[in-house]
Amino acid sequence: MCLAVPGKIIEIKEDKAVIDYDIEKRNVMLLDEGYNVGDYVIVQGGFVVDKVEEKEAKNALELYKNALNSD
Repeated sequence: MCLAVPGKIIEIKEDKAVIDYDIEKRNVMLLDEGYNVGDYVIVQGGFVVDKVEEKEAKNALELYKNALNSD
């Protein structure tokens, strides 16, 4: 099973973006021009596939962090 966690775009250069996941940063490919620095996105297979509203992304990240710390 694959869990898609939203990340924040912190840099865009041509068709590539750097996504910040708090614990790591990843370089990914953009398939279209509809993204900006500061957007929260879902990445699958190294490609940005969807934009997520900031409120929804922050809520998902909080739930994900709580799940990781529920030992």
